[in-house]
Amino acid sequence: MDIRLPEEVKKIIGVLQEAGYEAYAVGGCVRDAILGRTPQDWDITTSAKPEEVKELFRHTVDTGIKHGTVTVMLNHVGYEVTTYRIDGEYEDCRHPKEVTFTSKLSEDLLRRDFTINAMAFNEKEGLIDLFGGREDLDRGVIRCVGSAVDRFDEDALRILRAFRFAAQLGFEIDEETLDAARQKAPNLSRVSAERIRVELNKMLLSKGPDRLFEAQAAGITKVILPEFDAILAGGADARGLAGVRNGRAMSGMKAIKAIALIGTAATDPDNAYDEKDLLILKWAALLSQYADTDIFKVDAADFTEIKGEDKPEDRFEAVSTSGMADAEENLKHEKVRAVMTRLKFDNDTRDKVTRLVDFHRQKLILVNDVAVRGFMKKVGPALCPLLFELQTADLLADGFVNVDGDHTVYVAKTLPKLKKAKETYKLICDRGDCVSVSQLAVTGSDLIEAGFAKGPEIGRMLDFLLGKVLVDQSLNVKEKLLDLACLNY
Repeated sequence: MDIRLPEEVKKIIGVLQEAGYEAYAVGGCVRDAILGRTPQDWDITTSAKPEEVKELFRHTVDTGIKHGTVTVMLNHVGYEVTTYRIDGEYEDCRHPKEVTFTSKLSEDLLRRDFTINAMAFNEKEGLIDLFGGREDLDRGVIRCVGSAVDRFDEDALRILRAFRFAAQLGFEIDEETLDAARQKAPNLSRVSAERIRVELNKMLLSKGPDRLFEAQAAGITKVILPEFDAILAGGADARGLAGVRNGRAMSGMKAIKAIALIGTAATDPDNAYDEKDLLILKWAALLSQYADTDIFKVDAADFTEIKGEDKPEDRFEAVSTSGMADAEENLKHEKVRAVMTRLKFDNDTRDKVTRLVDFHRQKLILVNDVAVRGFMKKVGPALCPLLFELQTADLLADGFVNVDGDHTVYVAKTLPKLKKAKETYKLICDRGDCVSVSQLAVTGSDLIEAGFAKGPEIGRMLDFLLGKVLVDQSLNVKEKLLDLACLNY
């Protein structure tokens, strides 16, 4: 084992030790260092009280001084230094009512969630591992410190964190810990939506999003993400065929496979997406399957008076299929948007995910400049690359979960069209083609000046002119557009 502390961390620990206090790197940074991963943050635990830490360092911030945490600033980087503590009674399945400082490292480590996160290290004493965390790392096991039931009673979010760590590290959850998670899953209803969202995001970005299946079997998604349960209950694949393979609904398998594929070499050779875009795409992949489940079927009786009930074919003769489609799409839109709102995503993420789900089944029949420009107008130029990525992952996942030969042929034929659509989109952007009203060579003011009356007719005329320009870009000249407008007034 070779744990190398950053120079700043060594300095902080050294200053505390020279002053007569104990100090160690602790928690996730020690875990990641043992695994050969680069820790995102280095946390330090110490026997020194917060005020004693502040006396030793010139620049500090009272990050959470009530709970013993002071941030020490070195070279413009903050390092959290927390006093050994014992948590008091947990009143809300999340936060201790009070904390008590202690002089014993062992009591501080005992309050932590999992054995792999309850190790401490400094260069003087080496690794302090009181609960078998190093062995659990070697075995690939997520196990609670002490009683799993007690740990989950203290902080229900730990239940979801167990599955998130399993997804990120490729570990298995210890049986006692898993049993306690099943038992205490209802307590997750008391955890804030923001914290639930953070853990779900990390799981979707991990290499093991399929751990959602295990979370569902343990009754966890029923509390925090019932839409995933709905996907499995819907039980339909992309062709509307009910199907289960190895005990998992094909719709659920497709959703997880698409999530895993997004941003990989199979769908994005240039690796062009940042973390926010990847999250938008992965949530869209999940919720597009939710939108396709049977729960959104609309009863025809809601849209028309049923006449002629003597024969089945007469019963549905007057049904407005377009009305049914519109109502179902509106329902899907609102339900998907509600998920993103419930989990308190920012407006931009919420809106993009919802629109991607709205458009995820709309594919180009012909792929040429005119068709792609029209597609860009409808979807929005900025959203098109994300939609193409989503559709590519969706198609690849479809081919993965289906064994139908004809369907595999369909996927093989459609993927080249999507690739060509991406290439055509890029060419259109590079040329600066007009695909929106804002890019037209005329404005509403120009039309009013030419004699058009103010009002909604201006917007309709601009939209009409854009339609002409989408077909023939050479028309995007002010004089030509004004002539067209006057001819069609």
